[in-house]
This record gives sequence, C-alpha cells and structure tokens, in this order.
Amino acid sequence: MEEIKIYIEYVAKGIEIAGIITIIIGVVIAMGKFIFTLQGTVPRSYKILRQELGKGILLGLEILVAGDIIGTVVTEPTMDRVLSLAIIVLIRTFLSLSLEVEIEGKFPWQKKDIEE
Repeated sequence: MEEIKIYIEYVAKGIEIAGIITIIIGVVIAMGKFIFTLQGTVPRSYKILRQELGKGILLGLEILVAGDIIGTVVTEPTMDRVLSLAIIVLIRTFLSLSLEVEIEGKFPWQKKDIEE
C-alpha cells in the first residue's frame, strides 16, 4: 500500500506542475496575442488581454485544486491537513469565481442574455 501512495503522490505533484505550466502557457499566449496583434486590422485591447490572462489562470487554478485534493486524500487525513486543504480550496475557489466574473462580466449562475 505504501508503494501505491508514493505513485499517487507523484501523480498529485505532476498534476500540480501541469497546473503551473498551464498558467505560464496561458500568460505567454495572451501576451503574444496582445503584442503581435496587427495594429491596422484589430486594435489592441487591454480588456481582451485581461480576459485571455484570466482564462489561462482560471484553468491553471482548477488543475491545481485537483492536485491538492489528490495529494491530501493520499496522505494521512489528519485534521490539520484537511483544514489546510479546505483553506486552499476556499481561496482558489474565490479566485476562480473572481476571475470568472472578470472574464464573463457576471456570476456563473446568472442566466445568459438572450441576445448572445
């Protein structure tokens, strides 16, 4: 059973690394789109840059939460570890919700406009 825990810990670390890489790639792509946008055809937009950055960060945060959950479940489920996980998930969920509102301009549970 200890061997399985070690492999699952490696998987959790791999998922966390994937989350970090996702954020980095999202930032690079967003900045690349912003910097290399042709001035004549499509004007540069700070709002679009923020939305693109938010999407990359949001996806990376979701992956990081998954890695934290897997990592905590595998280790000894002490109250300290569970509370740490709860705080981390709460903070990351708040950040995700904030980014979602920033990107979409409304809360996820609000209905979409009929015109869209």
